[in-house]
Amino acid sequence: MAARSLHHLLLLLFLAGFLSLSLSPAAALRFDLQSGHTKCISDDIKVGAMAVGKYHVVVPEGGGSTSSSSSSSSSAQPLLPESHRVSLRVTSPYGNSLHYSENVQSGNFAFTASEAGDYLACFWAPDHRPTATVGFEFDWRSGVSARDWTNVAKKGQVDMMEVELKKLEDTINSIHEEMFYLRAREEEMQELNRRTNSRMAWLGFFSLAICLSVAGLQLWHLKNFFERKKLL
Repeated sequence: MAARSLHHLLLLLFLAGFLSLSLSPAAALRFDLQSGHTKCISDDIKVGAMAVGKYHVVVPEGGGSTSSSSSSSSSAQPLLPESHRVSLRVTSPYGNSLHYSENVQSGNFAFTASEAGDYLACFWAPDHRPTATVGFEFDWRSGVSARDWTNVAKKGQVDMMEVELKKLEDTINSIHEEMFYLRAREEEMQELNRRTNSRMAWLGFFSLAICLSVAGLQLWHLKNFFERKKLL
């Protein structure tokens, strides 16, 4: 009995550690963008899920005029030239604009998805001569990873164990909702597959009927031709 309890405890600890690693903050994506070019990033988000994003232009080496002595402060950023700015538009799967910023060094956005599908974030740099390369970092999260767990712990005044349990609960709920979402998408794909197979079967039937009709007409024409020529 004690061995079974120890086995269950080790299994729970392993599951908690695995989920904690999966919930750990992911590093922001970094991209290089040429002047006058566009780069788009998509994320598949289901209805009701929250999404947050933040972005900023990476300061080039020896570029920008710093206005603060603390380089680690996020509020004091060096002033970059006009060539090192980006514009961003975030759109829903049906093309609705959710966020737009033009010629900025940094920014952030947040929204709750009202449509299921691929949400698109497109960055572009202003056209500049000579051509400049703009580096920027983009952190986009949705679902459970979009929540600020540090503020949850501060506001609720709970210990870290309760925060971890809340993370696990939200992760399980998210997986459960994702399973239902994938099941619904699978049913849609199966229905589309059935309709496509049915249409292909009818197309094959009509193609065969047309071929047989053309062959019959050719035989009838040849028969009449040979009869007129008195070859039959």
